[in-house]
Amino acid sequence: MKKTIAIIGLTSLAGFYAIFSKPNQLKPQTIPTAQHVDSLKEDESESSIAKLYKEIALEGKLKFEAFEMAMNGYYNMSFKNKDIITVIDFSLPSTEKRMAVIDLKNKKMLFHTIVSHGRNSGEKYANSFSNEHGSHQSSLGFYKTVNTYQGGNGYSLVLDGLEKGINDQAKPRAVVVHGADYCSQSIINSTGRLGRSYGCPALPRDVAKPIINTIKDGTMLFIYADNKTYLAQSKVLKAKPTTLIAQKDIVETQTGQGVMN
Repeated sequence: MKKTIAIIGLTSLAGFYAIFSKPNQLKPQTIPTAQHVDSLKEDESESSIAKLYKEIALEGKLKFEAFEMAMNGYYNMSFKNKDIITVIDFSLPSTEKRMAVIDLKNKKMLFHTIVSHGRNSGEKYANSFSNEHGSHQSSLGFYKTVNTYQGGNGYSLVLDGLEKGINDQAKPRAVVVHGADYCSQSIINSTGRLGRSYGCPALPRDVAKPIINTIKDGTMLFIYADNKTYLAQSKVLKAKPTTLIAQKDIVETQTGQGVMN
């Protein structure tokens, strides 16, 4: 009897060993590679941006590509006021509303309006961009809003270009946000396009002051276009936000704690 029990015991141990001696057949590899982790982080970050895009109801008002690029820059740079962002989409004609001022904290669009581009950037569409003095062209990329002043174009907002070689001459070039008579629906109706500036994102007179007062003092402004040269040169867009940064900023923005210097 004891011999039989011993044989049964040995057989059971042999079977147990046979099962667990081949872990690869029964237990798939669960340790992710570094590449897989990076892919997951990117997917999660993109999902957060897409979710925010839907929550603010930007569909049909602002291209997702423009919003996504703006948010990637938002996550990778520091701004005094993280609650408000402005996105200008110069891939659209000047006859359409190309500027969106967005309240990220309360998840709503505050302003959606037409905006002029530089006279040497193109006619109805802005196709050419420059950082050079005297070019009278618009500059793409990320900006920080600074102070306001009364100038030749009335109440105006200084912009500080944040991308070296792309828009960092904005302040010396006096590229500012201001109101202009040539930026109006009546001009569109009579000429088929907006009037153009010397490179400034000019606004209709009736909304210029409230927009400037909303976005002044350290908010982010991003000027987008489907421009291969800019996309290749922008170091900001090449730096993908990590999941933790994205989640932290979204949480802090929603709770009102997201203030960065």
